[in-house]
Amino acid sequence: MDRDELISIIVNEVMRQLGSCQEDSGNSECEDITSRQCRSQTLIDSPEDVNGLRQMKRRTTARIGIGRCGPRLKTQTLLTLRADHANARDAVFADVSPELLKKLGLFSVQTMCDCKNTHLTRPDLGRKFNDETAEEIRSKCVHHPDVQIIASDGLSSSAIEANLEKLMPILVQNLEDKGLTVGTPFFVRYGRVAAEDQISEILGATVVCILIGERPGLATAESMSAYVAYNAYVGMPESRRTVVSNIHKDGVAAVEAGAYLADVIELMIQRKASGVDLVK
Repeated sequence: MDRDELISIIVNEVMRQLGSCQEDSGNSECEDITSRQCRSQTLIDSPEDVNGLRQMKRRTTARIGIGRCGPRLKTQTLLTLRADHANARDAVFADVSPELLKKLGLFSVQTMCDCKNTHLTRPDLGRKFNDETAEEIRSKCVHHPDVQIIASDGLSSSAIEANLEKLMPILVQNLEDKGLTVGTPFFVRYGRVAAEDQISEILGATVVCILIGERPGLATAESMSAYVAYNAYVGMPESRRTVVSNIHKDGVAAVEAGAYLADVIELMIQRKASGVDLVK
């Protein structure tokens, strides 16, 4: 077998496996190997219960039913892993689009991190603002609100792009319907969770809530969390934060999370507590 014949066999095998992910739709090729349609396909040859396996795959993002080719992964599985890894890297290193922030009416400030590399290697700087930025926050925001909402890229800009527009309006509307005053929402670039503590001190907010992108994995790069604290202050223990996590299309829907967060915040204000103190 010469070199050209070998290359032809390899190319045909790759195309066959990529094409198999669209077998239910009748298409001959897969446009997006990370799509739900491609992921839902079973790659095990002749499974005993194909319908049961497909039902399991619909209920989890775990990599089940992927089969194998001798001692190695099948080509489609390997390519999906590489694509998911690329999405995760993009989520970390990309920036939230200015168009989204403008659409939501959010002004932007930056922590003491001067670039993405500093943000990743110096978490402590992602929790702090310099005096000039603190003054900007003080001058642009309502003081002493019941609830101050902040959005931040954190470790996944993709999470903010995918969820913030759906969650924030629901959260604000539900809080206002409960008779609570909502401060001026804004965006923090290169932020970490504890950045909300200094913001709480600057503005005198009763409750502060930061919506932040979580560290991406190979299951999803779009997971966002909300960290909420009552009377937050710099240096407070992490046990005083209440967390609503796993907010993404395959987890807690953004709209549902917004409504739930409003209920949690109302309870915090009633009990004057958050974190472990809220459930005592």
